[in-house]
Formats: sequence, C-alpha cells, structure tokens
Amino acid sequence: MEVLAHGLGGRTDLPLDAVAAIVGGGAAVAASFLALTVAWRRPRLRPEGGRPVPARIARALDSPALTWAGRTVALAAAVFVVVVALAGPGGEKANLAPWALYVTFWVGLVPASVLLGPVWRRVNPLRTLHDGLCRITRADPAGRWPIPKRLGYWPAAAWLTGFVWLELVAPHRSDPRLVGVLIIAYGAVNLALARVCGRDWFTRGDGFEAYSNLLARMCPVGRRGDGTLVLRTPLTGLMRVTGEPGLVAAACVLIGSTGFDGITRTTYWRDNVDPGSLSAGTLGLAAAIGVVTVLYLAGMRVSAALTGEAAGELPGRFAATLLPIALGYTVAHYFSFFVLEGQMTFILASDPFGTGLNLLGSTGHRIDYDLAGPTLTAQVQVNAIVLGHIAATIAAHDLALRTQPAHRTVRGQLPIAVVMVALTCAGLFALLSG
Repeated sequence: MEVLAHGLGGRTDLPLDAVAAIVGGGAAVAASFLALTVAWRRPRLRPEGGRPVPARIARALDSPALTWAGRTVALAAAVFVVVVALAGPGGEKANLAPWALYVTFWVGLVPASVLLGPVWRRVNPLRTLHDGLCRITRADPAGRWPIPKRLGYWPAAAWLTGFVWLELVAPHRSDPRLVGVLIIAYGAVNLALARVCGRDWFTRGDGFEAYSNLLARMCPVGRRGDGTLVLRTPLTGLMRVTGEPGLVAAACVLIGSTGFDGITRTTYWRDNVDPGSLSAGTLGLAAAIGVVTVLYLAGMRVSAALTGEAAGELPGRFAATLLPIALGYTVAHYFSFFVLEGQMTFILASDPFGTGLNLLGSTGHRIDYDLAGPTLTAQVQVNAIVLGHIAATIAAHDLALRTQPAHRTVRGQLPIAVVMVALTCAGLFALLSG
C-alpha cells in the first residue's frame, strides 16, 4: 500500500519555489544566530523557574483516577487493534491496524507529548500489564537487576531504529497480520526485560515511551525539581547540563530517518533506485542517520577545539538541543499524512471486522483532502523545519551561556550554527525536491 510506504504522504503538489525556500530558510537560521549573539548575552531558560499551575488543577491532573482511566482506555485500544489486526479484514486497505500504528499512534504521539507532556509514560499499556503481572506473581516491580545508568537511551535508540526501518524500508510492513504479530512481539520482549530490570526499564528501554518523554521536554507544562507542576517556556526542559548516554543516537535516528523519508521522494531517488530494494532502502536509511550523526559530532569536535573543552563531553551535553530539529522534521514530513491519511483510522473503526457495521457513521467515507490543501501544507512544512532549527539554535546558545566561559561562547557556537544552517538547507532540499 503506497500511502503507508512512507511517512511523507499526503501532498506533493506544493506551490513553492524550492530554491527560494532553501536559501531563505538557511538565511533565517543564520540571522537568528547573529541576533542571539547580540541580544541574548545571559541564560534566560531557567529549569527551576516557571509559574506554578493552580493547586486545584494540579491535583486534578495528578489524580490516580485520571491515570487509571487513561491506562484502561490505552490498554483497551491496544488490545482492540491487535485483535482487529489478527482477526479483521486481511487487506491492508480495509484493516485499521496499520493506520492505527503508523499514523494515529506513531504520528499522533508527537503533538500529544509536546502539548500535554509525557502522556505515554502515564498510560503505557505495557506498564499496566507489568503491574498486573507483578501482582499476580507477587514479583518485585523494581526487578532483580537495575538498569545500568551508562546504558541510558541506547535501548530506545535501537528500538526507534528498528521501527523507522519497519516503517520506511521493510517489505509488507502494512500487512495487518504482520502488524499484529509485531505489536505482540514488541510487548512481550519489553515485558520480559521489565521483569528483570523493573518498571524503570520502560522509561528509557521502551522506544515509544522514551520518544514521548523526550518530546515532552518541549512541553509548556513541566515539573520543577521539587515536583511542582508549572507553566514554562517550551525550551526550558532542554536545559540539562549533564550528558545522557544514547541521547545523541536517539536524536540522530529521528532526524536522519525523516531526512531519508524526504530523500526517497526526490526525483533522483525515484529515477535511480528500485523502491522495492531492501538493501538500497536499508543502506539509504543508515547513510542518512550516519550523515546527521557525523555532522553533529564534527561540529561538536570543532566547537571543543575552539573553546578548549574536552571533545568527549560536548556531544552528550548538547544532545537535547537536537530535539527541536527532530520535532520540526517530524511535523514537516508527517503533517499532511496525519491530517489526511489519519482519517482512515476513524473511517475503518466504524466497521472494524468488515461485517457491514456502521458504528461511528463513517463506513464507506473517503478521505477529505480539503482539510490540508497544498498551500497550507507547504507553509507548515517549510516553517516547521526552519523554526525547528531556530529553536535548536536558541536552546544550544542558552545552554552554552550556562556551561561555557562567556568570552568563548560565541566562538564555540559558530560550528554549531554552521551545522544548523547545513541541516536546514538539506532538510528543505529533501522535502522540496519531489
């Protein structure tokens, strides 16, 4: 099914001058860096700041009843999708499971996490099943062997790599039966690991929960160190001065995979590469992730040389500032896909087993392509990439002011600014060359 072959979908008839958009986007990021060096001379993003949420609202949001209601709904939805995947219509066009996984869940997790916080950690069906299994077997939820801190986000990076390979490269990825089996297998493996390592495994070992947690750092609602729920500047959650193992890998996987998604839509790729080639797709995805990683690490190495800091410390310290870029790329590549093809989950849910039901009144409906016209899609895509890089530049600049000597901050930020401009232009080129 071609619409599920790649996340970019939806609109390709975008009314844009590609050259002007690429040059303008790169210039905007460069100008933002120059403006920061003049107007932003002290740290402004305060992790311990923010306005406390009114106590009544905070209690309601933190209530156990809300948590268990969300867990019940999430678990029921997951079971429903698996049952439909295995027992529903065999055709990928008639079964809601691929749409629910690749569109509603994978793409919908992004706005949910950025706007509402780490929602998947709160309603994760795997956590619910783990708690239930621990009660039944009277096992310790903390596990037998805690996860080594040095492991960090490496397990999540591995899971995310596997998922984007499935979504973008793997053959028969939209086969409903395969989708159902993979969901069960993913759950079984993570539950087994949580049985050994405890519930903390899900925080950084479950790829989807870790993904949601990382995106939630950009949520305008967050928590201070004392646990107080506060309203804050969205980039505040990125201001962690200590590096986290595996975070560079996770961020580069997210950026590189969406970049590869765009590359596969270019005329060069379509004219020279067999779209069904497993080896070409795998190598292309690996190359895209590798290029992003090399660019970032090279920029950090040059920055370290200019500031006299240890080269091994900077990549981890600034890794979180890549997250706005990952968010921008995701919005750019999946916006029309979510708004347009995302309608299919609702349409197919009206008759999930193909028995002629019309539970939601949407059976037989078609996608309304007027919801995201070419002009709107073009504006969202270009602005998402440019604003994502500008936000990353701001976060990196503020973090540099917080952790580097004042007289070396601008010098150390120059290589990072060059990388930001290069990624902006590359991202727009991949997006607009189709």
